[in-house]
Amino acid sequence: MKKKDKLLEEEVMKQPGVIKKTWKWLWKSDSVLSWVVSLVLAFLIVKFILFPGLSLIFNTQLPLVVVESSSMSHPKNFVGIITGNVVAGDSFDEWYDEKGNWYESRNINKQEMETWDFENGFDKGDIILSHGWDKELEIGDVIIFNANHKYPLIHRIINIQEKTDGKMYSTKGDNNIEQLFDEKTIKEQAVVGKAVGRIPKLGYIKLAFVKITDFFK
Repeated sequence: MKKKDKLLEEEVMKQPGVIKKTWKWLWKSDSVLSWVVSLVLAFLIVKFILFPGLSLIFNTQLPLVVVESSSMSHPKNFVGIITGNVVAGDSFDEWYDEKGNWYESRNINKQEMETWDFENGFDKGDIILSHGWDKELEIGDVIIFNANHKYPLIHRIINIQEKTDGKMYSTKGDNNIEQLFDEKTIKEQAVVGKAVGRIPKLGYIKLAFVKITDFFK
């Protein structure tokens, strides 16, 4: 046990009996019930303390988003399969050979695409970090937005139009053959945030949990 943790435990042990016994039961007991209570507490802390805190810091209701589909996936080379990462040039070129014509026909060239954030996309099970501070979104940015779907979508902007009531965005999933109907006319108000970071694969924990709960419904 680390010195800091030991000091914290000793401090707790000085408290009245109920607190001491509860602390010991949560952290020392091997009972199934203590494990369940610990998981519930962790869930409550994340949902009602950590997540709201991140929402304030990043100015968005969805600072962390679990990717639930493969619509933004790119081909993976051998190194990517082993490490969970990709070699930028090889992966991008393979993706471009397959999907590039769609973008070229809309005046988005390869050189421009190579400068985009997430130029190699991301995968199902990744966690995406987003913020709502950037109001000057550009073609190539990946945004989270509300559409007529169960959950918000996370796709890349491929067109921006100025309207009398604000900007209108159009997006596409890198791995999709075509655009979805609901992503061709996205109003500014529907944008939840801009993707700025990625944690590979960790979101599979949530996806697995959702599948288990759905099984018992």
